[in-house]
Amino acid sequence: MAALLSVILPVFLVVGFGYVSVWRSWLSDEHISGLMKFAQNFAIPCLLFVAIARLDLGQTFSTGLIFSFYAGSTTGFLAGLLGARFLFGRPWEDCVAIGFATLFSNSVLMGLAITERAYGADALGPNYAIVAIHAPYCYILGFVVMELVRARGAGARQAARAIGGAIIKNALMIGIALGFLVNITGIPLPDFAWDGVELMARAGLPAALFGLGGVLFRYRPEGDMATIAYVCAVSLLMHPLIVWVLGRTVELSTGEFRSAVLTAAMAPGVNAYIFANMYGVARRVVASSVLIGTGLTVISASIWLSFLP
Repeated sequence: MAALLSVILPVFLVVGFGYVSVWRSWLSDEHISGLMKFAQNFAIPCLLFVAIARLDLGQTFSTGLIFSFYAGSTTGFLAGLLGARFLFGRPWEDCVAIGFATLFSNSVLMGLAITERAYGADALGPNYAIVAIHAPYCYILGFVVMELVRARGAGARQAARAIGGAIIKNALMIGIALGFLVNITGIPLPDFAWDGVELMARAGLPAALFGLGGVLFRYRPEGDMATIAYVCAVSLLMHPLIVWVLGRTVELSTGEFRSAVLTAAMAPGVNAYIFANMYGVARRVVASSVLIGTGLTVISASIWLSFLP
């Protein structure tokens, strides 16, 4: 429990700074909106670029590991999307953002840290395999479904054009695409360019977490607690349970099984709010789900750890 708190409390501290800054009127809503635009349009794309550009694409990925984790996360996405629509009557655009929250678990900030605390640095190999394609898979799935929803009623050609245009113009997708381009082609970048991009990348998560705190003051979870509880249940219980069953079915190794289940059991990551904020939908639900889910992870992760080999 103490190890989990040491991972989670710094996250709450940064979020708390953002909350207090708006509560005490040290920063305005416009300041927070500007900070979130910086995070989602500049810093986070740089973070994705650096991570993918330096990814070892020759690394051996376990088919069973990838299947177990991403089948579970995709099922969580569908559960979030359809539950938001048919249980809570949310608009379809809200439903996609809520589904994204149940899709995008906090695989880096919490998943890596908790796995290392529990099993040591040598156990992180399967985590890195999951993380390697986590952001590209989740964002591409989220963008495609959101643009399909927004283009409903349009013809197939018009819908395809809308989806393609949205993906091409999106800063996060540009960061991902450029990362793969540099990785695959081996284009050399001068040291000063890497240093500048890395400076931007390091600002991404702190800026997003601080901004999330300011957003939470603006969008307090009034009247949305049932939806927030549903998101937390899918993220912390349903997703890891599916991965557990699939991991046993495909006979993952002990290390792969532990990493897959623990990563699946993490709360929604701050990227879930970035996605919701990008489209201006379900921000109250997603922001509160990130914060409340992160707090509940102290309990849920401890339970999952007690059952893991």
